[in-house]
Amino acid sequence: MKKIILLLMLSVAVFSCKNSEEKNSETSETTVENAETLPSYKGDFINANGAMVLMGNSFIYGVKHDAMADELSKKVAAVKTNELDMVNVTVQGEVSKNTDTSNEWEEEITITKILEVSSKPSEADIKLNETAKKN
Repeated sequence: MKKIILLLMLSVAVFSCKNSEEKNSETSETTVENAETLPSYKGDFINANGAMVLMGNSFIYGVKHDAMADELSKKVAAVKTNELDMVNVTVQGEVSKNTDTSNEWEEEITITKILEVSSKPSEADIKLNETAKKN
């Protein structure tokens, strides 16, 4: 009887080790696939006097000035109706701590891919009515 119990325990141990090795290989493959795809960010983009900003519902990032940011800025400029319009965009990129001392943003995004640019400017949160005073 002791031999049967020992044999059963040994076989359970061998089979459980084999399953954990298979699970570990599946996990490492998933990690590699996720590392290749960068997260996407959706928010309002503005380029005012060279200062580029991407503002979402829960974040605000300075945009690192490079060729991809210039391309996005050109696409947004075609949609804007005035200098201060913000345009809704969806981009993929990498967020990192800001090392550039010329701007005040704590974090900046390096855009790697432009996924979508809205065909019209975003609505302003605050509208200013400019009316001429009659004297």
